[in-house]
Amino acid sequence: MTTTTATTATVTKAVGKPGAGKTVALFATCANDVMFPQTPVAVVKLLERLGCKVEFPEEQTCCGQIFTNTGYYDEAVGSVKNFLKAFEPYRYIVGPSGSCVGSVRHQHEMLARRAAGDAVANRVAAVAARTYDISEFLIDVLGVTDVGAYFPHKVTYHPTCHSQRVAHVGDRPYQLLKAVRGLTLLDLPDANTCCGFGGTFSLKNPDVSVTMAGDKARNVASTGAEYLVAGDNLCLLNIGGVLHRTNAGITPIHIAEILAHTEGDE
Repeated sequence: MTTTTATTATVTKAVGKPGAGKTVALFATCANDVMFPQTPVAVVKLLERLGCKVEFPEEQTCCGQIFTNTGYYDEAVGSVKNFLKAFEPYRYIVGPSGSCVGSVRHQHEMLARRAAGDAVANRVAAVAARTYDISEFLIDVLGVTDVGAYFPHKVTYHPTCHSQRVAHVGDRPYQLLKAVRGLTLLDLPDANTCCGFGGTFSLKNPDVSVTMAGDKARNVASTGAEYLVAGDNLCLLNIGGVLHRTNAGITPIHIAEILAHTEGDE
């Protein structure tokens, strides 16, 4: 368990502008855009506070993961090409989803080669290499773990499967959470166990998915946390459904929303 304590002096101290001079393309992801708009808004607030200029390429749509998860590879090619069109001009592409970032990195090149040959695939690979999960961008590019956040609550963190096994964000989210003033980070039992969402897995295997989500929700409740944190909102939605039905009194929240929160925010 890690606790950080807020003081007026440290919370109000300027974070600095490690992102000064950097233009970032916001990869909002379709699920966040439609269902969780507060998360990409939080990403913009956070990055701008750190000095970045944030742009939203309006051409962006689904990255194609929903197709590839289900085996519809040919149908995914159009989404991959559209991603390339929207984001190729940018040096930094940042998204609040380890799942979608992982898809961009590990599926796009394969699909591009399938449909358009090596020339397009090489362009796709170059764009994928410039695509970051928000936790990676903050630590690896901006070089910060303390982003000036303040969140005086007990939280536990669920490392989503794709963020760990596909995007390989590692312990970066933990580093960021441990630096949040006022936050108490509680260990989650069996943290690396899947919550049962798994993209279309939850649709194809609903009974298994519900059982897995139930196990995860019980572990979350056992921590005594007020908030369940993760880097993928659809996993939070899956676990949060069980927490809500069992009246656990635990609120799911994306890590970007915590990192964007400062003293004085409601």
